[in-house]
Amino acid sequence: MTTPPPPDPAPDPTAGPRGRPALRRWPLARSVLTAVNGTTLAGLAVAVLTGAKVRRGRHGILVAEGYRRKVPPATCFTVGSVIITRRSADWLLHEGRAELLAHESRHAGQYAVLGPLFWPAYWAACGYSYLMTGSYGSRNVFERHAGLERGGYADAPLRPWARKLSRNRNP
Repeated sequence: MTTPPPPDPAPDPTAGPRGRPALRRWPLARSVLTAVNGTTLAGLAVAVLTGAKVRRGRHGILVAEGYRRKVPPATCFTVGSVIITRRSADWLLHEGRAELLAHESRHAGQYAVLGPLFWPAYWAACGYSYLMTGSYGSRNVFERHAGLERGGYADAPLRPWARKLSRNRNP
């Protein structure tokens, strides 16, 4: 009698673009950077002020579970190294949601690099995406970098006028 092979491990949420292994020190660096630039403190403030319970996640990420506000309507969103979710931390940390966790972890990395500048840059990217497609996430550079599909976003087509403009720019 043989034992079945072990299941494939869940994708590493700290993996870089195209799934390549990232530096092992990145989760620590990301946590330190988001702590120093104040964005994790802002994420913890959102959690505390909305009654969400904070738990330790993986790879230096904190998960604030039980968020109940109407805005934003997403199941999860990230502020600093804090992933805030309407669901339980166990739901988010489940193997079946490794891609979503990886997506949100990439946003934590974006906060590490940009600090508080992430907010205006992200909203400008939302505006651009909405203008071009009618979707806030489809052409948002931050969502694309984090992985559209991983985050549950569809890659919406350009609006007709934007498609025409893009054809004129690329003869």
